[in-house]
Amino acid sequence: MVSIANALKENRYPGRGILLGSIGRQAVTAYFLTGRSENSQNRIFREDGDTLLILPFDESKISDPKLIFYTPIRICNGAIVVTNGDHTETVCESLLAGHSFQYAMSARCYEPDAPNYTPRIAGLMLSTGRYTLGIVKKMVDADDCRRKYWSFDAKEGVAHMIHTYQNDGDPLPPFEGEPREIAVFGTAESLAEEIWSALDKDNRVSLYVRLTDLSNGRFTSVVKNKMLGD
Repeated sequence: MVSIANALKENRYPGRGILLGSIGRQAVTAYFLTGRSENSQNRIFREDGDTLLILPFDESKISDPKLIFYTPIRICNGAIVVTNGDHTETVCESLLAGHSFQYAMSARCYEPDAPNYTPRIAGLMLSTGRYTLGIVKKMVDADDCRRKYWSFDAKEGVAHMIHTYQNDGDPLPPFEGEPREIAVFGTAESLAEEIWSALDKDNRVSLYVRLTDLSNGRFTSVVKNKMLGD
């Protein structure tokens, strides 16, 4: 198990990342964006009730809206769904129809952004504190989709993190291996500060951290947006 700082210090460009875990009786949900281009940097997070939206900071500077504006977090059937794309809706529709997280992800493939073929990542946090992470990415030597899932029981002070890219590169190498086991503690504010400080200052874009009380569903949250001065 490592700290957020140690997990990210060697990675200038992790892409988009999901962290799920537990602090006491609180479920931890975090999602971050990093970006290299002006188009990717031109984004902010905004809360709308218990939903998180990605919006343009300056609409006049949008060069390509595909794949960068979506709803990364929604509540569906009492569970928190977090993804790096429009498959948030795919997962929610699946849950509402009585299907599983894995069933939903089996309907989706990696993003069509050659030559990077960005993986689709997703997380599901249940009201019990149990959570699942998943990734769908391109096979190394074929166009087929490779899918992998990991499920975890709530464990005090422990979270797991996945992100789209293993590191910076051209093309960008996809995430490899198991989710990183991360030590988490403190408040939403302190955890947000720890994650934000660990992200590369030039590439970080936005961060959202939510701590949800598992006994009543109430949550505290923190939003950080580079374009708004954070």
